[in-house]
Amino acid sequence: MKKLQNLFILLFSIATITLSPVLHARLNIEITGGAEGGLPIAVVPFAWEGEGAAPEQIDAIIKNDLGRSGQFTPLDAERMIGTPATGNMIDFALWRQTGIDNIVVGRIQPKGADQFVIQFQLFDIHRAKQLSGYSIPTDRASLRQTAHQISDIIYEALTGMKGAFTTRITYVMVDSIGKQRSYRLAVADSDGFNEQIILSSKESLMSPSWSPDGKRLAYVTFEAGHSQIYVQRLVDGQREMVADYAGLNSAPAWSPDGKQLALTLSKDGNAEIYILTLATKKLVRVSRSNGIDTEATWRPDGKGLVFTSDRSGKPQLYSVVIERGKPKGRAKRLTFEGRYNVRAAFSPDGKQVAMIHLDMGGYRIAVLELDSGNLRVLTDTTLDESPSFAANGSMIIYATDVGGRGVLSAVSADGRAHQRLQLNEGDVREPAWSPYLQ
Repeated sequence: MKKLQNLFILLFSIATITLSPVLHARLNIEITGGAEGGLPIAVVPFAWEGEGAAPEQIDAIIKNDLGRSGQFTPLDAERMIGTPATGNMIDFALWRQTGIDNIVVGRIQPKGADQFVIQFQLFDIHRAKQLSGYSIPTDRASLRQTAHQISDIIYEALTGMKGAFTTRITYVMVDSIGKQRSYRLAVADSDGFNEQIILSSKESLMSPSWSPDGKRLAYVTFEAGHSQIYVQRLVDGQREMVADYAGLNSAPAWSPDGKQLALTLSKDGNAEIYILTLATKKLVRVSRSNGIDTEATWRPDGKGLVFTSDRSGKPQLYSVVIERGKPKGRAKRLTFEGRYNVRAAFSPDGKQVAMIHLDMGGYRIAVLELDSGNLRVLTDTTLDESPSFAANGSMIIYATDVGGRGVLSAVSADGRAHQRLQLNEGDVREPAWSPYLQ
């Protein structure tokens, strides 16, 4: 049992360092490293055709989305040579002098009380050709989401890859007043806006995990004085306790069909991987070793799991085949470079696995390419944890420590673009990026 406790502390120590007070405020995004060679693009301020001030800066949201993706280099406002609102207002010869490849123009039209239509067009500057354009009805509460939708359309038109700006993120925040702590499980848009508190507790909250349809979260809570796993619906807050076994209940991970959870349980004396069928509550044990097995994640095709184990003496990643809800054959070691590799997260296409990798500089985000076996370290911070891919595989969100504070950061899957998401004060941890919302 002491070994179990020691490894549990080791695997989660990054998430439980001393925390600072937190203000109720949205996450602020800071681009800490831009990608060289991003596609140059101009997002012209959208024309507002109503009275007073525009209800939302749609163009600013789009510009920020594209810029933080690492795939684009938006034109600075001072280099804008005009503010065309429609395609027939663009002087393509003049705009070519700015060196951009594409331009986005648009306008916001009021259509009754709190109702609007947003029109936008995307053009290839060099060919003077429209690549995309839509007229989208929306309301005041949905303006930001509509802007993210436009960003997704532009992203896909220019990269051929589906955008992920309309997805969401979840994370855990901690308030500390003296010796008292309270925990909040939050959900927000991918850019940190529209934060909603899903659960508040005086006890620890850990390991939030999105269901494949984006409608539920599984998480670990210590509200009862010991670890339990709950599944909670986001639409109405209704929740169900699904694991309350003796010992450790931790690290829930949804199967791709949403019918099962992979869990870490120590009900038999040692921390092992199990599969829980939610409808029947049937448990199937997956791992059997003298080491500690934890932090399972499903292959996107549902045909296997990757998990952390110290069975070889040091924490490494192992994979096991799952067939008809049961393990098939022995688990095989997946990582060999370095003495510490934990907390696996699959890319949506199943071709890469992100992880926490210990190198000479500290605990960093690395990506293993499964076909080649090549391991690439993406970050240069020293206390990284909880990597999670965006739904399109382009970015990885993770938690790290900056100046003694817990913040969220994101890095592009190729390591070229970096950004930081942080509160004005306090700490935020345990991020998970949602799938595409259904």
